[in-house]
Amino acid sequence: MTPHTSTAAAAGTWKLGDLTVNRVGFGAMRLTGSAAFDLGTPSNRERAISVLRRAVELGVNHIDTASFYFSSLRSANELINRALAPYPDDLVIATKVWPGRDPSGEWWWATPEQLRGQVEENLRQLGRDHLDVVNLRIPPSRKNGSIAEHFGVLADLRDTGLIRHLGISNATPEHLAEAQAIAPVVCVQNSYGVGASARQQEFLRTCGEQAVAFVPFFAIAGAGGEAGASATDSETVLAVARAHDVTPAQVRLAWTLGQGPHVLAIPGTGNPDHLVANVAAGVLRLSDDEMARLSSLHQDSE
Repeated sequence: MTPHTSTAAAAGTWKLGDLTVNRVGFGAMRLTGSAAFDLGTPSNRERAISVLRRAVELGVNHIDTASFYFSSLRSANELINRALAPYPDDLVIATKVWPGRDPSGEWWWATPEQLRGQVEENLRQLGRDHLDVVNLRIPPSRKNGSIAEHFGVLADLRDTGLIRHLGISNATPEHLAEAQAIAPVVCVQNSYGVGASARQQEFLRTCGEQAVAFVPFFAIAGAGGEAGASATDSETVLAVARAHDVTPAQVRLAWTLGQGPHVLAIPGTGNPDHLVANVAAGVLRLSDDEMARLSSLHQDSE
């Protein structure tokens, strides 16, 4: 692999509705501080801005963000605005609504009537007159419940032109079917990576059959979630990494991208070196045997 020459285009492209994106994108959550949602340790502003600009230089044209990605003194949306506006014509910015955080960092969940305000907050922070993609981030309490009322509000905002395309996040196949009956869904954004359960794998395949992008978060972090990747990797991951002279994180990304042409990776980092490595993972091709060995690490439970 030659990380210094690899670009996000190397992994191929996919269409979110009428918007074509490179399959390796960028998640903005970690731009705001050393730990997600930490109000005590703001990130270095200039470093965060330089990472965003470098991502675009490397061909990243799909950035995932949210207005609730903020820490003390730092807002992911405002960093994106500062770094990249006026925005490149091909840049797609996806955000998400339903959860929110007040200035003290406390979480709250929007009523259907409050969703427009959340959309407008993203528009204001990003300096846009419309949002390319808005994901409805479904709370755990709705895992088995209806999302029709909330998704219907976003569909109305799409009809008015404030939103171009819609997605759902933290979703089930039932949520996808319910949403698709209301308005087109261009992406499903769920936790997914090496170790995914059989149910998660099946949902990924279902999305592919419907030409819906599957956008995993925590593809590198795995069980570490918002806290980031753990220090330990299975011997299987480490062995594949050694065979290709790459990092375990790159192996995890390559395996995830190998699950189908509709899978889009959005690894996040505030580290310029990690950014280059993440983009370079798009050129890493694992053998069928390596893919199978990594797939065998699935979890038996959700």
